[in-house]
Amino acid sequence: MRILVWDLPTRAFHWLFALSFIAAYLTSEDDWLTFHVTFGYAVLGLVAFRLLWGFAGTRFARFSSFAYGPARGLAYLRSLVARRPEHHVGHNPAGSWAIYLLLALGALTGTLGFLTLNGPQDWKWIKEVHQVAGNVMLGVACAHIVGVIAGSLAHRENLARSMVDGYKEGAPGEGIRTSVWIVGVVLLALVAGFWTAAWRGDLPAVTAPAAKRAAEHAHHGHEH
Repeated sequence: MRILVWDLPTRAFHWLFALSFIAAYLTSEDDWLTFHVTFGYAVLGLVAFRLLWGFAGTRFARFSSFAYGPARGLAYLRSLVARRPEHHVGHNPAGSWAIYLLLALGALTGTLGFLTLNGPQDWKWIKEVHQVAGNVMLGVACAHIVGVIAGSLAHRENLARSMVDGYKEGAPGEGIRTSVWIVGVVLLALVAGFWTAAWRGDLPAVTAPAAKRAAEHAHHGHEH
C-alpha cells in the first residue's frame, strides 16, 4: 500500500536545493553574478536547514534512518544489477551516499564562492577550486538522477513522484503521521522571500559585492 514517507520540509528542500544549484550553475558568468550569488547563498542556507532537519525531522528525514556505510551502498548496487533490488521505505544505501556528497559539496562550493567574492583579489586559486567543486557536484547530481531512474525501473515505482507527493509503497504502520506542512511552507516562503529581496536590491550585504565585481568586469571589458 502507499504510505506517507517524505514530509513537506524534506520535499521542499529537495526541489529548492536542486533549483538553486542548477540556477547558480547556469548563472556563473560575470554578467549574471548577482543571480549566481543569490542562488549560491540559497544553497548554503538550504544545506544548513537540511543538517538541522536531519536531526529534528520526521523518521525518514533523519540521518539515523539512512546511516549506511560504503559496504551497504555497494551491496545495494549489486542487488540492482542482479535484478533482486533491496527495498527500502526511506532512502536506499546508494541514494544516501549521494545525499551526503551533495550536502558536503553544496557547503564546500558555497563557501568557496563566498571566499572568491569577498576574499583578496589574488586568491584566484579559490575561484578555480570553486569551479571544480561545482562541476563535481553537477556530476554527482547527474549520477543521482541516473540512480533514481534505475531504482524506479527496478522497483517499478516512481521515486521522483514520491518526492513530490510524499508517498511510497510500504507496509501499514511504516509511514509517518504528518507532513509537518507548516515548516515546509515557512521554508518555501523564506527562500522565495530571500530571492525576491536580493533581486530587488534590498539585501546589499548579499548582492553589493557581486554587483561591484560585475561592474569591474564590464569596465575591464570596455577597456579592451
